[in-house]
Amino acid sequence: MGLSFSTWRAGGYANAAVPRRADPATLQQLGGQTMGTTWSLRFDNPRMLPLEQVRETVDAALARVIKQMSHWEPASDISRFNAAPAGSRHALPAEFAEVMRCALHWARVSEGAIDPTVGPLVACWGFGPDAKENGLPTPEAIAELRARTGWRKLEFDKANDTLLQPGNVNLDLSGIAKGFAVDHGVEALCAIGLTDLLFEIGGELRGIGRRPDGQPWQVRVDGESPAAQRIALADMAIATSGDRWHRREHEGRRWSHTIDPRNGEPVAHPLASVTVLHAQCMQADALATVLTVLGPDEGLAFAEHNDIAALFIGHDEVGPRSTRAWIAQNGA
Repeated sequence: MGLSFSTWRAGGYANAAVPRRADPATLQQLGGQTMGTTWSLRFDNPRMLPLEQVRETVDAALARVIKQMSHWEPASDISRFNAAPAGSRHALPAEFAEVMRCALHWARVSEGAIDPTVGPLVACWGFGPDAKENGLPTPEAIAELRARTGWRKLEFDKANDTLLQPGNVNLDLSGIAKGFAVDHGVEALCAIGLTDLLFEIGGELRGIGRRPDGQPWQVRVDGESPAAQRIALADMAIATSGDRWHRREHEGRRWSHTIDPRNGEPVAHPLASVTVLHAQCMQADALATVLTVLGPDEGLAFAEHNDIAALFIGHDEVGPRSTRAWIAQNGA
């Protein structure tokens, strides 16, 4: 069933919106494919900018992110860094450097619950471009890969935006780059004069301004659950991490793509998903990953301590359910 222009479901793909008769002609929509998923845009276009110009703006912004940070692309900046010799130092493009600053900040604050070097561990559990298809990894294999990973191995010069390859370290920014791509797309659209829009990539959303009727953009959180909630995205972003979309199974064991960098194992707790509300989608994306790795108890304490607006959804006998209320951000 389609959703109205004002409503999107966070935490999963939302079907194409169905225009309502009351929607003005200036309220327009576009969509496409990117990063192995889809992107969608709802925007007020009072100056009637050509739709092709708007689409080209989105495509160019997303292409920049892919060129810099997609480890699926052999010629990307991140792939070249991963293949570089030990001791080489690399000047990062501004966007790549911004994502690294965010990733390393939360890696430090969370004591490694998010780690941009986790790629080899993700691959050994069967996910990503270098996925291994050999079933369950052995404890010895996990230990060997853990010796290659660790955010503390990275020497990032914030003043000059350069990063040292210490040797055999593979960056994987999957837990944050999609959120950044949302922000980057929004900034590009603002640069051509759009001020009221809702932009989404694979379930991560950011809304700025308002609908033509003056109401804020709205999203439906956990739309597949009876506990679904609708919230306004008034100059805010929302991102979800969880185990509902990417899973593997072998010899009776099931696991998700979210790997705890601290022990090299897939997360094993009763959380189905964590949704985070933040002014930046990059931050929301990173924090959703952090809280999913930390789990319901440690994650809740982390969110409260760091003033993070988050919704924790847990499993029970009949499916996902809301186990925690939203934690207010900045007293809101």
